[in-house]
Amino acid sequence: MKIANHSVVEMHYTLKDADGTVIDSSADSEPLKYLQGVGNIIPGLEKEMLEKAAGDKFTAVIQPEEAYGAQNPELIQTLPRSAFGGVEELEVGMAFRAQSTEGQPIEVEIIDIDGDNVTINGNHPLAGVELHFDIEVVSVREATPEEIDHGHVH
Repeated sequence: MKIANHSVVEMHYTLKDADGTVIDSSADSEPLKYLQGVGNIIPGLEKEMLEKAAGDKFTAVIQPEEAYGAQNPELIQTLPRSAFGGVEELEVGMAFRAQSTEGQPIEVEIIDIDGDNVTINGNHPLAGVELHFDIEVVSVREATPEEIDHGHVH
C-alpha cells in the first residue's frame, strides 16, 4: 500500500541540519506514527512521504519555508531584566512561555544577557534551518474512521 491522505504511517527517521549534525532520531526508540495529510508532520516532509510504501528508504531535504519557516526578526526582542519579575537568576538558554502581540501563547528563549538587557527569541528553534531527513517507512495502513475524525493515530 502506498502512502496517501488518511494513511497511518510508521517510520524511522534521522533528522540532521545542513552540516550533518543530528538533531533528532527515532533510531533507539519506537518508529514515529502519524496520520498523513492532516498536518501532523511538517508540510515538506508530508509531501515527500506521498506515494512511498513500507520498506522504502530515502532522504529528503526540506527548506525552511516547508518546515518551521524563516527566522522572523520581529520575534527577537531585547527586554529589561525587570520584565522577568520573580525569576532571580536568568541564564542564556532558559525558556519561558509568553504571549504574542496577538495574544497567542509562544515559547521564548533567552539568547543573550548584557547587564540589565535580556534578549529573547520567540522563533521555533528550527526556524530558518534546512532539514535533512533519512527516512525508512516501516508500515502503512488505512486509517480508521475514528482516526480520521480525530485527526491523529490511535
